[in-house]
Amino acid sequence: MASSSLWQRFQEYFLRYADLDFSIDISRMKFPADFFEKMQPRIEKAFAAMRELESGAIANPDEKRMVGHYWLRNSALAPNAELRAEIEQTNKRIKEFAADVHAGKIANENGKPFQHLLLVGIGGSALGPELVADALGSAHDPMDVYFFDNTDPDGFDRVFDRIENYLSQTLVVVVSKSGGTKETRNGMLEAEAKFKQKGLHFGKHAVAVTGVASELDKYAEQNQWLARFPMHDWIGGRTSVMSAVGLLPMALEGFDIDAFLAGAAAMDERTRVPDVTQNAAMLLALMWYYAGNGKGEKDMVVLPYKDRLALFSKYLQQLVMESLGKEKDLDGNIVLQGIAVYGNKGSTDQHAYVQQLRDGILNFFVTFIEVDKDRHGTALEVENGFTSGDYLHGFLRGTRSALYESGRESITVSIAEVNAFNVGALIAVYERAVGFYASLININAYHQPGVEAGKKAATRLLQLQKQVREKLTTGAGKTAEEIAHSIDAEPEDVFHVLRHLASNDPHIRIKAGDETVDEKFSLKQ
Repeated sequence: MASSSLWQRFQEYFLRYADLDFSIDISRMKFPADFFEKMQPRIEKAFAAMRELESGAIANPDEKRMVGHYWLRNSALAPNAELRAEIEQTNKRIKEFAADVHAGKIANENGKPFQHLLLVGIGGSALGPELVADALGSAHDPMDVYFFDNTDPDGFDRVFDRIENYLSQTLVVVVSKSGGTKETRNGMLEAEAKFKQKGLHFGKHAVAVTGVASELDKYAEQNQWLARFPMHDWIGGRTSVMSAVGLLPMALEGFDIDAFLAGAAAMDERTRVPDVTQNAAMLLALMWYYAGNGKGEKDMVVLPYKDRLALFSKYLQQLVMESLGKEKDLDGNIVLQGIAVYGNKGSTDQHAYVQQLRDGILNFFVTFIEVDKDRHGTALEVENGFTSGDYLHGFLRGTRSALYESGRESITVSIAEVNAFNVGALIAVYERAVGFYASLININAYHQPGVEAGKKAATRLLQLQKQVREKLTTGAGKTAEEIAHSIDAEPEDVFHVLRHLASNDPHIRIKAGDETVDEKFSLKQ
């Protein structure tokens, strides 16, 4: 396409919200001129569904729940006075708690102020806070933050190695809606044991963010934790960053939670406009639909050209894939929907996988995340009047052009700088885009049956491990197949359980056989 034609297309498909310092450019997506017109019936249905969701309709039919993350940044939208008061009161308590911690009114057993924060959670209960901490954090924050976001023992130990010397001044926030999430519970128990080992009262360091009357809520109350904040049943983990899940750590780290919420609320307001050409979230959803033929046929590659937004690709991976990766549509038809998301950061990606994006298999579209402001300090010229930031901008625009010349399509989303307001707006536009896209393809974006299936399978394997351990004896030992036969289990499952046990329990030994499957397992005498 000639440069003059590209300029004309840019003018037609570049949307800027001047008051938000936000823009989206879809001109490098090659959708036909009549695309929006053909999509109009689906578009109208998506707008209607979003209006119903925001008004308090049952938007998650599987669990018969409302979906209210939009109310978190504008409580006036909540469908009743009780929910409005709950949101406002929680935010007020968060601010007061953080202020008391910073002022030393809430302190450790010896009256010393808390200076470090350990957040225990998984999935959305950790990813949102991790993204915000990385995006907004600096050396001047009143508290630095560490995360337990898995059930990896070595991962726990790595964090302990970093905070062990100042555990007495560490505040622990445990985040779990049900309190029964095993990964989070394991992290909490590991932290509790470490505090006890150091002679510290864990309850005097611990705060819970959880559902009212959950297992964790009861545990925190019984053990006299410092505070408990609610996690509403109408909020999913992947959209929880603007609830106590994200706001409590934000406030403790000293970030501006009001600006964060205001950015999201402002973006929500702009993306309620029913004019497609003026609605950034609908434009994103439509580009996803166009790129993948409404079936997720192409991957979404997210490239933020800013170190502070390196985790944004990972954040979107959960938001998009957990929301849209569904076997069935709302009518019960098998549709196998989803969009695969991956990404790195610019310009690191140019020395990693942009080679394939430029010349390899065409199974993707790109989203560039651009940040206009290079730095707040004085710019340094690194070469002939150019700064490092000039190079970063040049690499983004150059990569975009090189990809387009090779027939690869892209979207560019731009913000003025990385601050609380703009990060809130950026998260909000993608949350709404996910909601719109789900309506366009007629799926439920707000449940996750596949996740639950994985949890059940893991539970079965742990029960099997218990049975296998009981069958181990001293002496010559038994093969995995022999043990499996005795408990009516799958030999392969038993084999992997035995290998895991032998790797971690010094009382179990392996006697090699002619083949791997002939290995014999026994208890040491």
